[in-house]
Amino acid sequence: MSGDKLAIYPGTFDPMTNGHLDVIERASRLFDRIIVAIAINSRKKPMFTERERIEMIRDAVKPFPNVEIEVCRGLLVEFAVQRKATALVRGLRAVTDFEYEFQIALMNRKLEPEISTVFLMPHEKYTFLSSTIVREVARFQRDISDLVPASVARKLREKFPAPPEA
Repeated sequence: MSGDKLAIYPGTFDPMTNGHLDVIERASRLFDRIIVAIAINSRKKPMFTERERIEMIRDAVKPFPNVEIEVCRGLLVEFAVQRKATALVRGLRAVTDFEYEFQIALMNRKLEPEISTVFLMPHEKYTFLSSTIVREVARFQRDISDLVPASVARKLREKFPAPPEA
């Protein structure tokens, strides 16, 4: 499939939210193929294992046949070069995301000038949403069904079961 426009959408996805899924859907319409790259970040201690995140994402992206899932253990731009990607996809929820993402995009461009960074905004109903917020709401057994794919909601209920009634 040489000539395909391949994009990489990286993240820790701990867990994947509907905001992530919205960005994936938008990117899947712009590119021939998308690799959702589960980035291993040594500074983060994820709640979900790699296997759990792969399973949750795989279930959530079933409607998108041009989306694949891989784990990225090194420098993202090297991962992108190895797979012959033309772009990195990054989601921007709010202005506060922009400065950090802009710095990363400029560094990636310096390292690999042929790989572009494409910023996509999720639907406005997801602009407040983050994995951290979802985990915190789930910890207190509040309804997260409209914040995450069904497979993620199930896994979060397993991680944070309701306390037994006294």
